[in-house]
Amino acid sequence: MGPDGRLAFLLNTTGVGQIWTLDEPGGWPEQRTFYDEPVGFVDYSPTRAELVFGMDEGGNERTQLYRLDDDGTVTELTGLPDAKHRWGGWGPEGDHFAFASNRRDEAVFDVYVQAREGTGDDAELVYEGDGWFTVNGIAPGGEKLAISEAHSSFDQDVYVLDIESGERTHLTPHEGSVRYSSVSWGPDGDALYLVTDAESDTLELARLSLSGELEVVREGGGWNIDGVSIDQETGRLAYSRNIEGYNELNVGELVGPTTVSEFPMPDLPGGLAGGVAWGPDADRFAVSVTGRTVNTNVFVVETATGDADRWTNAATAGIPRETFVEPEVVRFESFDGRSIPALFSLPPEAGEDESTPVIVDIHGGPESQRRPSFAGLTQYFLSRGYAVLEPNVRGSTGYGKAYTHLDDVEKRMDSVKDLRAGAEWLHDHPAVDPERIVAMGGSYGGFMVLAALTEYPDLWAAGVDVVGIANFVTFLENTGEWRRELREAEYGSLAEDRDFLESISPINRADRITAPLFVLHGANDPRVPVGEAEQIAAEVESHGVPVELKIFDDEGHGISKLENRIEAYTRVVDFLDEHV
Repeated sequence: MGPDGRLAFLLNTTGVGQIWTLDEPGGWPEQRTFYDEPVGFVDYSPTRAELVFGMDEGGNERTQLYRLDDDGTVTELTGLPDAKHRWGGWGPEGDHFAFASNRRDEAVFDVYVQAREGTGDDAELVYEGDGWFTVNGIAPGGEKLAISEAHSSFDQDVYVLDIESGERTHLTPHEGSVRYSSVSWGPDGDALYLVTDAESDTLELARLSLSGELEVVREGGGWNIDGVSIDQETGRLAYSRNIEGYNELNVGELVGPTTVSEFPMPDLPGGLAGGVAWGPDADRFAVSVTGRTVNTNVFVVETATGDADRWTNAATAGIPRETFVEPEVVRFESFDGRSIPALFSLPPEAGEDESTPVIVDIHGGPESQRRPSFAGLTQYFLSRGYAVLEPNVRGSTGYGKAYTHLDDVEKRMDSVKDLRAGAEWLHDHPAVDPERIVAMGGSYGGFMVLAALTEYPDLWAAGVDVVGIANFVTFLENTGEWRRELREAEYGSLAEDRDFLESISPINRADRITAPLFVLHGANDPRVPVGEAEQIAAEVESHGVPVELKIFDDEGHGISKLENRIEAYTRVVDFLDEHV
């Protein structure tokens, strides 16, 4: 929310996400940007009716920063299209901002501070990094930055950087893997608030003093606290607890360093809310609200009472909301007796006659979690008569640190065994046709699809690989320089684990794939280069298996543009209708 109470949000009604603003609940929104590429984020100045937004080109993830003034004027702030820029937030007076960028060395991220009116090369390099650094925010006094360094997706360190002197203070020395995320400055600038699993298997809300003392503010009760947002002026805060993928949004106010006075919990639909943005004086805040049967909209919540108004009214393309299907949270037992959580949805017409085909839809990451947010594609599959099982196999987030590490490096294929267990669970379901089970997934989930088809070829009627990894060696050799070290921490390194990586790469066992395969990719993908799609499609097709390959020239790691999504997934369903 802006300093005048105006709401800015992203809406893809034009086919790609653009910036729109709104002055009142249910009002007519004004479109503010008109690009062919999707806008990645938007952040209002704390003092002016202007905002910063980020945008890349064709999905290449080399985000550039822009300022949008109240009169509609757009100023390019970075102008270095070969570099990535990662937003770090405004200063307290809105006269400068911070960001991280790999403009000096593609493999590392340095920290920069720039005046709001600066452009191009005007940014000041305040810290020369040697890894993956993120700016978490500028202190209330404007003289310090909170920055964090990622060693892997589950191991970070937090520092405070003095902007003028460049002195860096390490606050989180530790051994092993510890997460420190969602880092925010406290109201007096004398501490940081964050979520961490330093003292627990799950993420807890904690206060980290500038001397490095860590104190737990709120425990998650066996579940993760996903993140925290604090208003620096008032000490009002919101934090969410992840319970079986749904979240519980808690709101309160700091009345002591680790003491929170709780306000009533907002009554919001859908079961998922996040992206808190505080309004003036923190009397209210904006939040995105979604659910599997509730398409995403922005609500504004009165902080002290929890009363909520829906400000936006995103359309459902004429589809009645009552036709959307809510998933059931289920669990199935895997090879080692472990309980694997999943979401399961049946089309309305499904009966207990073992006739319903099923799509097993596998999330990427692997450090991620399939949650019951609105998913138009899932509802499309259901409307076409397919049930959908969305497993959170071992390695997924949301179920504690130990669960997340169960698929690390040499344990990689244990997660594929979880897919076999999920398919076997489906065999026992009275609605499911066990001969018509499809494996589908994106990114790392695409690897899981290909691995499932090679390891257990008799279980699958078809596969859909979206921007997936076919060969871990070529993937690590060709992925963006800035990503390689982090990905090697999860998958294994080219220097030490090459033989193992070769052994688990589906391309080397592609002759075992017998199920028809649809492969979908973006030509500009910097994470999983398009060569992964091309090599697996060619190899599988050479063995006489039906293969369809679709590459979009204007997409990156995923299919984001509406017209491309319509074409891609219409073709996927037609392919499945033909072969399944």
